[in-house]
Amino acid sequence: MPLLSKRGTVSAKDQTNLSYTTNTLWPFEIDKCHGWAYSNNVFSKEECEKIIKIGKNKNLKTALINDGKEEKKIRASKINWLYPNKETDWIYRRLTDVVILLNKEYFGFKLFGFTEGLQFTKYEAPSGHYTKHIDKMFGRTIRKLSITVQLSDPKDYEGGELELTFGQKPDIMDKEQGKLIAFPSYALHEVKAVTKGTRYSLVAWITGDAFL
Repeated sequence: MPLLSKRGTVSAKDQTNLSYTTNTLWPFEIDKCHGWAYSNNVFSKEECEKIIKIGKNKNLKTALINDGKEEKKIRASKINWLYPNKETDWIYRRLTDVVILLNKEYFGFKLFGFTEGLQFTKYEAPSGHYTKHIDKMFGRTIRKLSITVQLSDPKDYEGGELELTFGQKPDIMDKEQGKLIAFPSYALHEVKAVTKGTRYSLVAWITGDAFL
């Protein structure tokens, strides 16, 4: 499966030219952490449908914001959690293999593993969404890398785009079924409103050392 990435705001050519700019700083090392990366076909169509079935068979609850409150203006979705067991071990194994490869190639974080479970999420028309936010939280588990897997066939819904913002204009992620998007947990992102149909996704955060 191909592993590809998108740099944040500085291209490879621009980074080379940084050595020739006139300033009062002398960087020890150029930042090699990409803004985001992706892997296609992490799960097949049949496997995505199987994960959706597993997620829907569990008790979906209203998603809350960080302070434990329901605020539909900020976040409108239903979620539940998938933990490692005989039914889900194959999902964790697949995600682990892909995350290790992506992290080695594009982020270089020291990661420990999944410590919060996998979040199965349902965004339903006419207004399922999650406004701009970051996954990193003060005083909580140290989230280093965030991942999202597109479970729904893009023909089954409209809207619901995942957008990552590193500058003035957001990067809009592709909706290809089975695709995994990875990005640092401090990155600003949002899920636009689903205007038709239902979007299912699998979200997870990989824990690691503190950002120092």
